[in-house]
Amino acid sequence: MTDPASHVDLTSCDREPIHQLGHIQPFGAMLVASTDNLVAHFSQNAGEFLRIGGIAQGARLDDLLPPDTLQAMQGAAMRLVESDETERLFALALGDDPTRRFDCSIHRSAGQLVLEFEQHDPAGFGNHIASIRPMMAGLDAIEKVDDLCSAAAQRLKALLEFDRVMVYRFHPDGTGEVIAEAREQAVDSFAGLRYPKSDIPQQARALYLRNRLRIIADVADTPVPIVPGKQFGGEPIDLSLSTLRAVSPIHIEYLRNMGVRASLSISIIVRGRLWGLFACHHYQPRALPFSNRTAAEVFSQIFSLTLDRALHDQGAARKALGQNLHERLMTRLAGGASLRDTLSQVGSTIGDTIPHDGASIYIDGEYVASGHAPSEEEFRTILPSLQAGRAGHILATNDLAGEIDAASEFASRAAGALIIPVSRSPRDYFVLWRRELRQVVTWAGNPDKPVESEGRISPRKSFAAWQQTVEGRSADWTQPELDLAETLRITLLEVILRLTDAAAQDRKRATEQQDLLIAELNHRVRNILNLIRGLVNQSRHETGDAVTLTKLIGGRIGALAAAHDNLTRDQWGPTSLKKLIADEAEAYLGSKTTRLNVDGRDVLVVPQAYTVLALVLHEMITNSAKYGSLSDQSGDLLITLDRQANGDLALGWRERGGPPVQAPERQGFGTTIIEKSIPHELQGEANVDFALGGLEARFVVPARFLQDTESDHEMTSHVDHGQDAGEESQSELPQRVLLIEDNMIIALDTEEMLRELGVKDVLVSGSVTQALRAIEKESPQFAVLDFNLGEESSEPVARELTRRGVPFVLATGYSAKEIKFEELGARSILKKPYDKSDLAKALA
Repeated sequence: MTDPASHVDLTSCDREPIHQLGHIQPFGAMLVASTDNLVAHFSQNAGEFLRIGGIAQGARLDDLLPPDTLQAMQGAAMRLVESDETERLFALALGDDPTRRFDCSIHRSAGQLVLEFEQHDPAGFGNHIASIRPMMAGLDAIEKVDDLCSAAAQRLKALLEFDRVMVYRFHPDGTGEVIAEAREQAVDSFAGLRYPKSDIPQQARALYLRNRLRIIADVADTPVPIVPGKQFGGEPIDLSLSTLRAVSPIHIEYLRNMGVRASLSISIIVRGRLWGLFACHHYQPRALPFSNRTAAEVFSQIFSLTLDRALHDQGAARKALGQNLHERLMTRLAGGASLRDTLSQVGSTIGDTIPHDGASIYIDGEYVASGHAPSEEEFRTILPSLQAGRAGHILATNDLAGEIDAASEFASRAAGALIIPVSRSPRDYFVLWRRELRQVVTWAGNPDKPVESEGRISPRKSFAAWQQTVEGRSADWTQPELDLAETLRITLLEVILRLTDAAAQDRKRATEQQDLLIAELNHRVRNILNLIRGLVNQSRHETGDAVTLTKLIGGRIGALAAAHDNLTRDQWGPTSLKKLIADEAEAYLGSKTTRLNVDGRDVLVVPQAYTVLALVLHEMITNSAKYGSLSDQSGDLLITLDRQANGDLALGWRERGGPPVQAPERQGFGTTIIEKSIPHELQGEANVDFALGGLEARFVVPARFLQDTESDHEMTSHVDHGQDAGEESQSELPQRVLLIEDNMIIALDTEEMLRELGVKDVLVSGSVTQALRAIEKESPQFAVLDFNLGEESSEPVARELTRRGVPFVLATGYSAKEIKFEELGARSILKKPYDKSDLAKALA
């Protein structure tokens, strides 16, 4: 009979002191020094590995290490402020041989300084550090988490050259799953496999939070002991932050059972929590250089931030979905109908967002159910258990019978439940039910067979896909569904409060006011978001420098904020009208100099009229930026200020060069401000003419709202009337180049190269029709034509450019023999693939 006290399983691994094994791996050496630079511990191989004699307990580091090296280490030690910080030094000289250099990792443990040394890799050091930026390039543009993880696995594999790189994600129950994988073709795929939580014990997960990277160079290596093995008091040295720390024999056996010879694990930490790991396997020994591992660790840290952004964006999308659910439910219940009476309609509305098989509601002692749900009698049997739970806490389970015994009576109809409390006292509930869903989970081996021999812990030996059929449970409630359930709870609370309010008329007025405020807020928020998006899209054409671009966008958004402040500020005196125009226009024009011209003498506007004019000008410029002459790259705007004989101000507005103008089909709020604000509030005039060639308007502000000013606010003329005759071009390069390319990626790359070469205006077209239209609008000074555009060629464009005398080159993969470029009028052929230097030669 087996003694219960001697029972072992892999949960026993949670108690294994894996950070106090007293050994290191042999691809490096360790010195542990006291605060006064005396050697307290050292790895047994330290003298041989470092080629330093005299290493012993009590030896002084001053006698063992060169002065420059010791000084560098002391400087690094002084930078260790936080308890879990680690410093790195590269290419340190330790002995007489200048060709032998070492990389060093430095951290503190129990008040002592732990120095870990590895051979420096001079050939790969620069490449490893330089690889970080290209590895991250483009990752921030990937929106989906799964796609982001797949891309990261591919890039990390290219850096580390391991046989397999997996992204291993932890589930809430502690199990893990391979959600992305990059591997050699000869290696079997682990993608989609689940691993029990015992595969990575709790103390290992805690170490992954403190020490992001864990390498095992060769499972067949013999660990090197640390001398002496224990500190005063008998405690082993804490190697939690060590890069050389030896490996648990259980984990070594686990890897051997998988056929793995070397491994590398890198933590993925999101907001202080261990989200997952990069798990890397190699089927031959592989000791990565310290610089290579450092690059991988930095990549993991930056990837974690990128992943956090992607997860945050998903959360924002869920919030938007929750708001949509809220609005749809409020629309369903807007007539004041009882939630009990409209349960089926509410259930169908929710069903699109949170799939379920039945719904029930319990309010004021009354119970109503629809679909697959327990009867009233069955529900009342579980009610005491529900009421014993935490108030206001949503309960989500895929096995309600496992939580409440009485639920087994109806488990065949409703196995899982999402229980949403909608009041505190008495407890009322809205419940979504799910039927049993037989599920098949694919594990990496049988997770229930961790112990393979008697008397000691041994990991399983089989990792073949092992399928488990789960019965009596519903589909899991996902985190997005739980987030939406919280939104639903708030919505239902609002509904119930509204329905129980005795003052029906007050409720109606409050609802109307709320709807009005929401509509107005929605209008303003959407306007601002669209405007900012437009600012970003337009601004990116003006610079390729990320820092400059950030400042540019930030300045424009700041100008927007200043303009909106002017609309709400009170207790100020008469203000320059030209300054008001400049403040509003600055947010839209920025550094562009072909947009706005203001003619006429400045005038001061008193606060009452200032706020009205600010609103009108804001709407006018907003509409012009969105639909009018400021919405493209060529239009301009002329504003005239003309004092009439009676002192009134006539403000003229004329847009030129923009897209064709169409009168709005309906009068929106912005149009109402433009056409009615000045007549209604100032008893002035407002006339707007939606002329096809450009919007024109005339506003008259009565004299009583105006004051003369001695100083005229300086307005820079933004309209370019052409170069002076004597003014020379700033560059011999063409400043307006037409680019025809039907491949978007190539077009974007070529456009960027042209701009980097100094071309000011690049017109990008993807077809013959677009190109001819651009030429008709304004002839370029030079053109780069992709000859083969899929189903058509650029020959018509070439002939039109020749007719106009515009030089051009043909970009193609064909040879000169296949294309008679001289007959088409081209200067030469730009052979694909081409780079910036090729473009520079073509332009010259």
